[in-house]
Amino acid sequence: MLTKRPAVLFAGLIVFAAAALAIALLSGSADISPGETISALLGKAPESTRSLIMNLRLPRALTAFSVGGLLAVAGVLMQVLLRNPLAEPYILGTSGGAAVAALLAMMLGLGSIMIDLAAFGGAIAATLLVFSIAHGTGSWAPARLLLTGVVLAAGFSAATTLLLALSPEHNLRGMLFWLMGDLSFAFEPSQTLWLLIVLVVTGTLAARHLNVLSRGELQAAIVGMPVAGFRYFVFAAASLATAISVTTVGVIGFIGLVVPHLVRLVSGSDHRIVVPAAALAGGSLLVIADTLARTVMAPRQIPVGALTAAIGVPLFLILMSRSRDSRSIS
Repeated sequence: MLTKRPAVLFAGLIVFAAAALAIALLSGSADISPGETISALLGKAPESTRSLIMNLRLPRALTAFSVGGLLAVAGVLMQVLLRNPLAEPYILGTSGGAAVAALLAMMLGLGSIMIDLAAFGGAIAATLLVFSIAHGTGSWAPARLLLTGVVLAAGFSAATTLLLALSPEHNLRGMLFWLMGDLSFAFEPSQTLWLLIVLVVTGTLAARHLNVLSRGELQAAIVGMPVAGFRYFVFAAASLATAISVTTVGVIGFIGLVVPHLVRLVSGSDHRIVVPAAALAGGSLLVIADTLARTVMAPRQIPVGALTAAIGVPLFLILMSRSRDSRSIS
């Protein structure tokens, strides 16, 4: 492990998050100095500068942070629930259901509110479908739930491809950007921020149960933990976080898979540390990715989902290599 001292880890993550948000506020087509940015945050800047910071850059940065945190925490919960390091928020078909429903709404020419409602409904419906099929007539097992989710996710992917092939050409760009993540219209961060706060606080308070469940259901039952009820709670929390994230910014993969791994490699497996650390790391990663997406090729924007993979893959490979080298030395 690189470090197991929580104070050092959280201090580093807080500085990282603050730096990511500061860069997001300072970056854009209009050059604004750090002093002007601070004045805008304090309400003392000219109206044009204050409007740019308070109505455009700050809400978008906070939305990116909250959605990245939600996806990372959902990944932590999914990996505990399925006891599989490859589990992540979209593995159970949640994003696939949201994508199919949202694309149908776009094809019908519905407004943005109806598209959001369709995406949320599709995400919840897909999650319930996976759970009901995996449950069957008896209790579900993690392997059965994972396999059901993978199969249905493949089915949703095929349906998405079919919808794209049948869509008018003038709709394709908007559909593809939504499928790869788009924060261009994400200007209402309060909902996702509050959900992230509630999820982090609840997950941290329930860290002891998460630690026990991650070691196996038999051990959890031996110590007297209500395994069935707690599994439902974890499943519902991860599904809700994923559904809200997909509805807010579209489909952004990779964060829920890589960030929990990175945090565990650095800090260990105690979920009192893993849950809040994953929220900070996931939020910061998506803020950086979104800032790059809107500035690297300005005025054109790059799909943010492509950049999360471009940033996360090298970080993941580097930390995995360092972890392997440290084990071989020890």
